[in-house]
Amino acid sequence: MSDSEQHLLAWLQDWYAKQCDGDWEHEWGVKIATLDNPGWTVEIDLEETDLEGREYPRKDVNRNAQDWVWAWTAEKTFHAACGPGNLSEALAIFRTWATTSAL
Repeated sequence: MSDSEQHLLAWLQDWYAKQCDGDWEHEWGVKIATLDNPGWTVEIDLEETDLEGREYPRKDVNRNAQDWVWAWTAEKTFHAACGPGNLSEALAIFRTWATTSAL
């Protein structure tokens, strides 16, 4: 794992820990799962976070059958789906969006 990927995971762990207030983590959270095509899905609940109400318009990046990432928000959740080698890219999209001030 590269240093940047370690920093990305450390950031995500820290973001998650900051949301945990004794209640939030019982209802919401971060979910990472695999797809059968193959690839990954990411769902990050935004309910009762500073990001609730912010939108990330859907972006689809399709390089080839194994190299792709899609990201969007819907129903107070950040969603991403990506190819088998693009999980770090999908999480980096979330981090960039989450740490950029809303316009």
